[in-house]
Amino acid sequence: MFVFTGLIDLPWWGYLLVALGLAHITIVGVTVFLHRHQAHRALEMHPAVSHFFRFWLWLTTGMATREWVSVHRKHHDKVEGQEDPHSPFRFGISKVLWEGSELYSVETACQETIRNYGQGTPDDWLEHHVYARSKSLGITVMLLIDVVLFGSVGLTVWAVQMLWIPFFAAGVINGLGHWVGYRNFNTADRSTNLGPIGLLIGGEELHNNHHAYASSARMSSQWWEFDVGWLYICVLERLGLAQVDQQKLAPRPRVDIGKQIPDLDTVGAVLSSRLHVMSAYARCVMARVHREELRKADTHTCRRRMRRLGWLLLRGPRLGSAGQRLLVNHPTLRSVYRFRQRLAKLLRKRTNHEAALSELRQWCDEAERTGIAALTEFATTLKGYTLTRAT
Repeated sequence: MFVFTGLIDLPWWGYLLVALGLAHITIVGVTVFLHRHQAHRALEMHPAVSHFFRFWLWLTTGMATREWVSVHRKHHDKVEGQEDPHSPFRFGISKVLWEGSELYSVETACQETIRNYGQGTPDDWLEHHVYARSKSLGITVMLLIDVVLFGSVGLTVWAVQMLWIPFFAAGVINGLGHWVGYRNFNTADRSTNLGPIGLLIGGEELHNNHHAYASSARMSSQWWEFDVGWLYICVLERLGLAQVDQQKLAPRPRVDIGKQIPDLDTVGAVLSSRLHVMSAYARCVMARVHREELRKADTHTCRRRMRRLGWLLLRGPRLGSAGQRLLVNHPTLRSVYRFRQRLAKLLRKRTNHEAALSELRQWCDEAERTGIAALTEFATTLKGYTLTRAT
């Protein structure tokens, strides 16, 4: 039986590496070019690099830049509502995970979405007459290239390329990224960060971080999170092929341990880092006090109620009537919960920083007088907040 081997003959693992490498280039194109550059304008890119990704994505996905950007911007605008193009809470997790590309196709057919959310995307002759008009031509050309280079195995290489984005981007990120995982920030939506699968998705797995700071070119927040897309952006910037908008980068607060009295600089840092502040409060105060109270529980029923209360406290800012009833018999937890509510109110955006400074000083003084160790330590740390932006 004749088997066409193509121009390049490789061992089985060579074909595997080629397939994964080509798919990885596509992932980089989606996260760096489509997502961070085009949809959120988090960075500017050299025209040659920008056009390379446009051409590559045409070959490997058949997606038009304006359509992808429009659908993604609408997702942020209507997140988890009845108009969200791919919310698992609207369509069901199974539908989004396995049929995410179909939901994408449905939304791209809506001209109102394209018209309302597609501003600022490429609008040249190539976009109108090649990339947007002849989507199937690109993936057909890619198929021919793969077959000529790798022979019959090229069909498998091509299939991996074609399935990578529909499954990992349209399915995993849009579905699981709002369904399971951990949260660094208590955003209004239910976005989550997924596990350490960055090489497969290019940093897009840090979805909760992204929803917290949508216009930031860097998606990692914790020291142990690795954003592959940010790595490539840094390389491009070093080569003079990209420029990050520093004003849009997610803030990274630092603490001046020598500062004992909050000032206007402290207020600016705290207000700019409000999501970091609330995340730190939940982790360093709420969770710590809850663990201490849980250890004091002397019966199975008390421990069960405490675990339920802990889940309600850490879920978000609104405790609900059930949680309020559970708090009645736990004055320490009730106190740190009320301080969290006051802090959240203080952190709402405002223009009068003098008034905010007065409230912050009062909050810190009262927190330190409670005698609750976790709350006292947090207030001391908060007074030293200052803001720096990593480059």
